[in-house]
Amino acid sequence: MQDLWTLKYRADTLEGLLGNEHAVRTLSELVQFGTLPHLIFYGPENSGKTTTSLALARRLYGDTWKNNFVYFNASDFFDQGKRYLVRDKRFVRFIGTDDPKKIYKSVIDLFKEIINEYAGMASIDADYKIIYIDNAESLRSDAQHALRRIMEKYSATCRFILSTTRPSKLISPLRSRGLQVFFTYVPDFLLKTHLEKISFVEKLKLSDGALDAILYLAKGNVARAVQTLQLAALRAEGAEITEEIVYEATMKGRDENVDELLDAALAGDFPRGRQLIDEMIIEKGLSGTDILEGLSEALIDSGETDSDVARLIVKISETDARLTDAASERIQLEKLISTFS
Repeated sequence: MQDLWTLKYRADTLEGLLGNEHAVRTLSELVQFGTLPHLIFYGPENSGKTTTSLALARRLYGDTWKNNFVYFNASDFFDQGKRYLVRDKRFVRFIGTDDPKKIYKSVIDLFKEIINEYAGMASIDADYKIIYIDNAESLRSDAQHALRRIMEKYSATCRFILSTTRPSKLISPLRSRGLQVFFTYVPDFLLKTHLEKISFVEKLKLSDGALDAILYLAKGNVARAVQTLQLAALRAEGAEITEEIVYEATMKGRDENVDELLDAALAGDFPRGRQLIDEMIIEKGLSGTDILEGLSEALIDSGETDSDVARLIVKISETDARLTDAASERIQLEKLISTFS
């Protein structure tokens, strides 16, 4: 099985990160002077927040960084809930079962218990450990207030890094507990150099327009650019990667569950609609925007009257606008399908 190039070519040092020079400089200075506070990394998806946190851990702890770095994804806790908890082996001792129906504690109580225990365990070989919470915008208000108290209580044994694409979703008392560090997408000239290095190592042949096509599609998103390059390389099968191959490799067909979701929504079958939304988000990893785009296409192809199509497209567009600030994409999608019939 071929390695994912996004992991294979991920920067493992602060110096190796692409772009975000201000963030790198700030973190390097904090490490140098031994004054690392709690941190809030904010910026668009795939702008380097998680990669930077891992590089920071390696800088701080060297070979023992895995012993002193803990990763949690807030969306796993609060979007997937108990179904996620039973799949993560780290939480067996907290829940004592692999059946979500037999978990009698609430998700918020389990979240507080888990974070409390990990924060309270002092590092064996370092002054403090790092607890990294990704997608922090998914934390409910009560979870954020609990986390604020935990951050205050265990500041001697750990540092928290909260990563979010929507800092406005974090309560003010929580934002004030951490130094805010902004991340953004990288300029094309840096991304092009990175792709050229990968192409050289992987012995790829590229036409003059292939890299420009990838840069156009990626729009500064490093992960998307590297994924596109790997998809194009697989499609080319050793031949030259052309601009046409790049676009062919990135063309996405509509997920088959989207058509079924539309049918369920139009028929008023809300339980089936919820089930399909869960499958697409949790099992297939589709974003809310992906699902909305698919619904729009399916609706246009559905044979519904022009007036009904127009009415429902407006509802889809309103949901798309709300997703920008929504804490839970699933809730917004469920609300949308409840209004279709």
